Amino acid sequence: MPSLIFILGGARSGKSDYALALARQLAGDDLVLFIATAQAGDDEMAERIARHRSERPGHWQTLEAPLAVGRLWQEYQLSHTQYPAPRVAVLDCLTLLISNLLFAGEIDPESEDESVLQRRVNAEIDDLLAAHSRLNVPLIVVSNEVGLGIVPAGRISRLYRDLLGRVNRRLAGAADHAYFLLAGIPLDLKAWQASVGRTDSPPYH
Repeated sequence: MPSLIFILGGARSGKSDYALALARQLAGDDLVLFIATAQAGDDEMAERIARHRSERPGHWQTLEAPLAVGRLWQEYQLSHTQYPAPRVAVLDCLTLLISNLLFAGEIDPESEDESVLQRRVNAEIDDLLAAHSRLNVPLIVVSNEVGLGIVPAGRISRLYRDLLGRVNRRLAGAADHAYFLLAGIPLDLKAWQASVGRTDSPPYH
């Protein structure tokens, strides 16, 4: 089973920079596949996407996958067999993937049943983890911690917070290494878990 590294943090915590640094460390001069979930919905987001792309090494490859990440990743690998397999893949970020899923249905998420949304999210993560296992490529996943503030006032915001929180728990539990970025400093969650005598993970449901 290839390694899974989960990186969690707040806005501007340094989580993406840390993910890129880890990818460079693991891959050296070899190929890295960057799986981008962002969509350029406005000029500001388009500029941000372009800036982030320019910060990555030129020999890295980018896969745009706002939805169906597992399927698109496998299709990408099958269509690029003439190239060496990536030494590592970076998914940045889970936060936007869940947001994209929330608004992917035909029904307004404000009125859609939470169980339907949860099944949609579960299926997406199932496919991602299956692709990771099948392709045998180490994967670094970046996500935001959105549950440390006050309870959101709106239903859709509460749903999003809860869906992402459950996914974060699932990925952290499945990961070989999990880090929480606090003001740019990576805290090793698995090492802390072991130091207090816990090796189990609570259910994510």
